[in-house]
Amino acid sequence: MELRHLRCFLAVAEELHFARAAERLHIEQSPLSRTIKELEEELGAVLFARTTRSTRLTRAGKLFLEHVRRVFSALEQARDSVKAAANGFHGQLRVALSDGITPSRLPALLALCRQEEPEVELRFFEVPLSQQIKGLHDDLYDVGFAQSDEVGDGIATIPAWRDTLIVTVPARHPLLAHKRIPLEELLRYPLVLCDPQVGEGHAKFVDRVLRRADIEPLVAERVASCDLMMALVSAGLALGFTGAARIAANPDSGVVARPLALRVPPLTTYLLYPEGEPSDVLARFIERVQAIELPEPPRPKSGHHFDSLEEPSP
Repeated sequence: MELRHLRCFLAVAEELHFARAAERLHIEQSPLSRTIKELEEELGAVLFARTTRSTRLTRAGKLFLEHVRRVFSALEQARDSVKAAANGFHGQLRVALSDGITPSRLPALLALCRQEEPEVELRFFEVPLSQQIKGLHDDLYDVGFAQSDEVGDGIATIPAWRDTLIVTVPARHPLLAHKRIPLEELLRYPLVLCDPQVGEGHAKFVDRVLRRADIEPLVAERVASCDLMMALVSAGLALGFTGAARIAANPDSGVVARPLALRVPPLTTYLLYPEGEPSDVLARFIERVQAIELPEPPRPKSGHHFDSLEEPSP
């Protein structure tokens, strides 16, 4: 088995179309088909089920795809490690990001790492939580951030940062009559929520909040990014949820931030890493994460709405 076999398999598995895969690889379709056949003969298993209309992965093909992706990820990281060493770095920390982490903290963390340990290269990977957990187990990542500590066995979690969940409301919306929005009132309107396939931790947190009311939410859209959520809210299409720090970091978002009327637990970002004694580089990174404090929110600019986000008194 050669690397070309794996490249061809990966292209067909991702395109699920031999002609498009051949075009992507800049080869003819016939040699591509021969390469896949050679691979299947060597493995003793059929990897693709082909008809005149479609190509799909078999069960064996799906299993093989998981391993092949890890092979190429390891090769890419090996190449990057060599490049980093050639550029003067003497270590590397692979950091996975899921659910989005509070943007006001990331620049401060990067600056602190660069200042105290410039010889260590930080590499970031934005991945779904399930992929992060798998990557931590498979040594594809050294550490990660997510808004959930439900990560199973073998992964240690540390609360890193806490934020306040707020409702994002379009300007001139009827709910702005409330300084703190009752959950039952909020659920009368369409919502734009995080796609659980992309932001599993954040989606679960919001879902738990919404389930406090015995009302089915009107989900207008599921989105993969906070930026798109803010754009849809600003356009008046729906209401959304995010952390207060993200609003503070985007003063020109065009939305009004309001807290819920009920008491909500903090929106917590957790630091995830494989259980066991961390390396010296990872241990120092964990110390820096815990040392970062949330800066004061910027003063709202003209035309920006930002209401008090303190918890209501019991």
